[in-house]
Amino acid sequence: MERYSTSIDERATFGRMNILRSFVDQEGNVGSGDIQILHSTNYGAVEMISGADSTPVACNFSFDMAGVDKLLHVVILALCNKSSMYFVCVTTATTEFDFGTLTLSSLKLLGDAHLNNGSVRLTNDLAVPTSGAGKVLYSKPIRFRQPGTHSITSFITFFSFYISNLNPSSIGGGLAFVISPDSETIGAAGGCLGLLNTDGLGSGFVAVEFDTLMDVEFKDINGNHVGLDLNSLVSSQTGDLGAINIDLKSGDLVNAWIDYDGTNHVLNISVSYSNLKPKEPILSFIIDLDQYVNDFMYVGFTGSTQGSTEIHSIEWWSFSSSFDSISGPGSSSPPPPTTSLMNPTANSVKSPPPSLARTGSDSISSQEKNSKSSSCHNQLCKQGPGPLQGVTASAFLAIFAGVLIWVFSKRYKHVKKTESFASEVIKMPKEFSYKELRSATRCFNANRIIGHGAFGTVYKGILPETGDIVAVKRCSHNSQGKNEFLSELSIIGTLRHRNLVRLQGWCHEKGEILLVYDLMPNGSLDKALFEARTPLPWPHRRKILLGVASALAYLHQECENQVIHRDIKTSNIMLDEGFNARLGDFGLARQIEHDKSPDATAAAGTMGYLAPEYLLTGRASDKTDVFSYGAVVLEVASGRRPIEKETSGVGKVGVNSNLVEWVWSLHREGRLLMAADARLEGEFDENEMRRVLLVGLACSHPDPLTRPTMRTVVQMLVGEAEVPIVPRAKPTMSFSTSHLLLSLQDSVSDCNGMITISTSSSENGYIGDDIV
Repeated sequence: MERYSTSIDERATFGRMNILRSFVDQEGNVGSGDIQILHSTNYGAVEMISGADSTPVACNFSFDMAGVDKLLHVVILALCNKSSMYFVCVTTATTEFDFGTLTLSSLKLLGDAHLNNGSVRLTNDLAVPTSGAGKVLYSKPIRFRQPGTHSITSFITFFSFYISNLNPSSIGGGLAFVISPDSETIGAAGGCLGLLNTDGLGSGFVAVEFDTLMDVEFKDINGNHVGLDLNSLVSSQTGDLGAINIDLKSGDLVNAWIDYDGTNHVLNISVSYSNLKPKEPILSFIIDLDQYVNDFMYVGFTGSTQGSTEIHSIEWWSFSSSFDSISGPGSSSPPPPTTSLMNPTANSVKSPPPSLARTGSDSISSQEKNSKSSSCHNQLCKQGPGPLQGVTASAFLAIFAGVLIWVFSKRYKHVKKTESFASEVIKMPKEFSYKELRSATRCFNANRIIGHGAFGTVYKGILPETGDIVAVKRCSHNSQGKNEFLSELSIIGTLRHRNLVRLQGWCHEKGEILLVYDLMPNGSLDKALFEARTPLPWPHRRKILLGVASALAYLHQECENQVIHRDIKTSNIMLDEGFNARLGDFGLARQIEHDKSPDATAAAGTMGYLAPEYLLTGRASDKTDVFSYGAVVLEVASGRRPIEKETSGVGKVGVNSNLVEWVWSLHREGRLLMAADARLEGEFDENEMRRVLLVGLACSHPDPLTRPTMRTVVQMLVGEAEVPIVPRAKPTMSFSTSHLLLSLQDSVSDCNGMITISTSSSENGYIGDDIV
């Protein structure tokens, strides 16, 4: 009896190989045989013994191909005898997945790690400083090294994350992308980042850390760096993120790319606020990972707090590995997610179609050598590879090709053709069926209405398949509603930021235009300010303003094309369960190339939030968004709407109808803090309130060139930049009639008597100070 061995990658084929106790005689009849499994380990080799008189055996196994739900059973004939063995096996050495294709069962959560609104939080969301650690792993091990060789897989991973703080004065912790052989335990909190225990013990690992605290013990260069950790928390390579203007503690979304070339052993680490991968990595060096990885490893993230209130959130993750050269999500700008972990619709892994691979070649070669010194015991061996083997191989290939064609044809029959105008939208979120959304909203029942927008009605819905609670926006049937639908879908569908309302999907059937969003349990900011039974606490207000500023900084400066929102107001700012701001309603938004002048259009938006130059010229820019944000800041701080009728009620005697004018008058009189919401009853930090009010006035400056950028606003709110000197008296801004591309009648059709034009100072000019 002789032993034949072949390596079967069971993980890659998602199935268990079974060696059948059968054989084929010379006439092609199947009978009993002397084939038995000696050894079968998880993800290991399968050894079998063939009797001396054995003939071709049948091998049956199943696998899940390219995310297809049904198991395919492929019978592979292998010709085995004493002198030679021909074994054909279908395997794949490629692993590929992302947040858009993972299901909940595809992730393993350890420690404090938990899911939150489609993202993964590695640490707890606690307002009290604490120390904790969390870990999330892709649940299946990934082959990193070929057995018996020193060949290491190439891999590319891209992920988006943010680190925010419920208490900015409480800092300490970080997160890391980790490659580990251990999927059951988690390391210590604090500076250990969940990678190792405090005694330094733990399984070997490869990690790329993003650290927010300088630990002298681990020889950190500062409290804002990226580092490569190899079985140790003392990084072998480090990069200062401040050198590329990245601040991990800013709360902004950070994108990271980690690429490893298994052939040339080159590791590149790139970090950016932008979705575009930087041309130059922050770290690039040669490292052979062979000594740090096993044949199979787990990939994922760890994070920890170190006596702080830091939140570590993974918003998007994609991973691809192959022993061949690969180009994956790290090679270009990342695609937007089409689904989320909270609403999975795809299988856990996207795999390319399996390919035929010849296995056991070394065994074949050695068998051919041994055959020279031994006699043959059957005619098949004497004849050598003849017609039977050729016919068998051809038949197998034909069957396998037919199976592939059948599978893919069945799969693609389910792809629906969209309406003609949908081709205008690129990278769209999920398409829902009208039946599904009609059921979710109980036939668009009036009792499910939770809001009304400029171009449609918003309903509360419960998706029947997943039970997820969503907001369904039913757009108006007119052409303007359709245009808003296209604008909103094409813009917000390509954006991803923690302070933007997430668009789950859309539907265009039966003449209906529907958009599906995450439902924000705390409603809109205007309702929280003016309709709640208790006043919104100051810490919540400050956090909301910071969140909106962060979202606008992302839209204005971090997107590939600058996005101008054009309708920033408190009713378009939604609040999630933690009273975090989510900017929504992108129906009026426009995309323009950076550094390109905007075109003039009819002014759109809401009175009280519109910049004076926008009303007169019709040109929207990032500075017009800044003005609108300034109005929101003053509204949130004072608890008053931007435009109010004169009222003689308690607490409102003598209040100007225009909020900006009123706050500026208090500033002129040296009584700025009198603008604070009286309902807060003094429960706020005076320095913070003064800073916020000055930021609001700076953003409301009549001269658009004097207004700060939203990135600067973020820095001012967190105390990293000083608020510019705001003049006591509100400046005036003159607009020449030569700059008015639109008439006032075209710009604003009805201002309810709130706009006054002054022509007394100049025959050919308008005084911007009088436009409110």
